[in-house]
Amino acid sequence: MKFTVLVVDDEKNIREGLAEYLRMDGYDVILAADGTEGARAADRGDMDLVITDLRMPGMNGTELLRYVASRHPSVPVILLTGHGTVQDAVEAMRIGAYNFITKPVNLEHLSMLMKRALDGRELARQNQELLLEVESQRRVSTILGRSAEMRKVMELVRRAAPTRASILITGESGVGKELVADAIHNLSPRADKPLVKVHCAALAESLLESELFGHEKGAFTGAQSRRKGRFELANEGTLFLDEIGEINPNVQIKILRVLQERRFERVGGESTVEVDVRLVTATNRDLKDGIAKGSFREDLYYRLNVVNIHVPPLRERKDDIPILAGAFLAEIARDNGKIIGGFDPRARAALYAYAWPGNVRELRNCIENAVVMTSGDIITLDDLPPGVRTGAEESVIRIPVGSSLASTERLLIQQTLASQNGNKTRTAELLGISRKTLYQKLQEYGMEDQS
Repeated sequence: MKFTVLVVDDEKNIREGLAEYLRMDGYDVILAADGTEGARAADRGDMDLVITDLRMPGMNGTELLRYVASRHPSVPVILLTGHGTVQDAVEAMRIGAYNFITKPVNLEHLSMLMKRALDGRELARQNQELLLEVESQRRVSTILGRSAEMRKVMELVRRAAPTRASILITGESGVGKELVADAIHNLSPRADKPLVKVHCAALAESLLESELFGHEKGAFTGAQSRRKGRFELANEGTLFLDEIGEINPNVQIKILRVLQERRFERVGGESTVEVDVRLVTATNRDLKDGIAKGSFREDLYYRLNVVNIHVPPLRERKDDIPILAGAFLAEIARDNGKIIGGFDPRARAALYAYAWPGNVRELRNCIENAVVMTSGDIITLDDLPPGVRTGAEESVIRIPVGSSLASTERLLIQQTLASQNGNKTRTAELLGISRKTLYQKLQEYGMEDQS
């Protein structure tokens, strides 16, 4: 990698001598004759390191250091100073300089300092990128789940996110399609650009075209000024169109044109607007059925469905319920100023047993309801909404009076294991014990091979 160095010195011989040496050492060099010129060069954002004289007329080296540190904090600054200004250089290091060198300049020592400074900057940049990636993936994993089904979804997200491909996210209402769109944007090269969202079903047909493409002043009654549309606002970023199956054929044609040509005209306008937008769409409808019925364009479908990511309903990935419920509980309890330690076994069993027709959205609503209603520090079965409690109450294990503790425990483990189709991880979770303890109990009761 070739680095660019900004050299700032009011003495022409020193400035040009350093430039010649640095170019021979493989650097690109930008020259400035004073601090003001150096500040302007720094603002162009094309340098990796600054070497500046300390004593200069006008903006001196210390002032330039403060300027660079405030506007370009990741760029290291090395000061050049005479013997009489070493104390000033030490003070400059206190406010952010990487190091200083006394004149006459020892070029080998300067080269070593530069290499250390640039290596440190590059390492810090890589560490920051890694931290951002880890945080993004942690957030995706926590919010969407860790079941085998969702691991497949997240793998598709990670593969598709860095590309320019249009993505169609399918799945029932409430499964988390918008969260998948967030993850695609956050893991893409456009993460620092806008993510603009439009819920197509929430807008009247007469408003959707203007919302997406904007309008010119006087385009229709009430259009008192020019307005940018969502495509224009999402330029260089990502546009997420939720419930794409709800849009009318006229708007479908304009979206198809944008995908093909990356240009459009505002409503009532004649000038062409060019955009660079990554389109992510979502639907809970069967768009192929819409094609068959003539309500959705086949050519647009194939443009949107370059990559398809299907998010399964929560009832098909119940392994995700504990992590989702735990994440929602922590967030909602914090927002409501409560300290709640978790769910008791009967509440956990109810969450597992319920079918969740409203998917993740319904689960979050259920946890919010429980947090608001509970007066304790643990969510119990009684804190859950009546519909969620019903499944657990119908799955009662009846134990005769006089049964021994051992036989009761054995029956409880046996029935819970059977209800979870032999899944020991989920069984241990429901019973509130560790997997190790469960295995010990299975061995104690001669149930090691039970599934």
